[in-house]
Parts: sequence; structure tokens; C-alpha cells
Amino acid sequence: MIPGSGIPTTVEVVLLSQWDGRLRYRMVRAGLRSGAFPDDVALGLSGLKLCTPGGLLHSTSWRHTPDALILTYAALPDPRPELAATDVAVDGMRSGIGPLVPSPPSIDEDAVAAHACRHLALLRTTDDLAADAARSQAQLWTLIAKLTPGTAGSPHPPNLLC
Repeated sequence: MIPGSGIPTTVEVVLLSQWDGRLRYRMVRAGLRSGAFPDDVALGLSGLKLCTPGGLLHSTSWRHTPDALILTYAALPDPRPELAATDVAVDGMRSGIGPLVPSPPSIDEDAVAAHACRHLALLRTTDDLAADAARSQAQLWTLIAKLTPGTAGSPHPPNLLC
């Protein structure tokens, strides 16, 4: 919960792996308890250790639902890639309906995972820590690098309001 807000907060981690040459993800979530630091909760959920070769944990987005605030992190490599995972939908992008309506009407897990991967693809070229992780996990990052680097939403959302 955000201190003093009364809004329940969830920490969500998109765990990334590669399987048979495909970029895969699975999601894990937990509520944020009072006094807990979201990065620590995300690290615990990820199963990664501070000494994980090529390990990376990065906050990629947040969103509001009617019931909660959700803080999303991307984490790799998934320490349990054998668990049920889903292929990342490279076309899983969602956008708001116009320049003054930035939030999409709905956001599914595929869109969250695709956004996290595009965010990491951008970081790979702009952030030294991500670049170091990419060198240590080359197979996984090669798949991430195939996505168009970017931030939330699409570069040119349609203007449906006018």
C-alpha cells in the first residue's frame, strides 16, 4: 500500500527466458506490505540473487486499476524457465486513444510483457548495466533486441477524439 494513500499496491515481475529460440515470460505478483521497498519485493519475487550472472531487475512501468496500483518490473534470466511460460507477443502493444488520454482502456499480460521487453531493448543501448547484462546473457538478449526499442505506448497513437 502506498503510505497514507489507502490504495493497495501490487508488485508484479515479468520473468524473461528463452526456450527453443523463443522469448518467453511468466508473471509473479505480491502485495506491497507497509514499510516494504518495492525493489526488494520484486527481487524476492524474481528468485534472482545478487550474484546471478547477467541478472537484471528493472522497473518498467506502473498502472492503476480500479482496485490497486501495480508496479511492474522486468527480471532476467528467469531462474525457473521450465515453469509454464508464454511467448512474448511482439505486437502486444496497447496505447491510449489520444494525446490527452494516455492510458489504454485495458492492458493484458501480453501487453505488459511486450512493453517490458521493448523497454529493455532500449536500455540495452542506453544503459551500461543493461549492456553488461546483455553480454552475459547473449541468447536471451538477442531475442529482446529483435523488438523495437521503446517506452510505453506507440510512437504515434491515433487521435480518436477529434
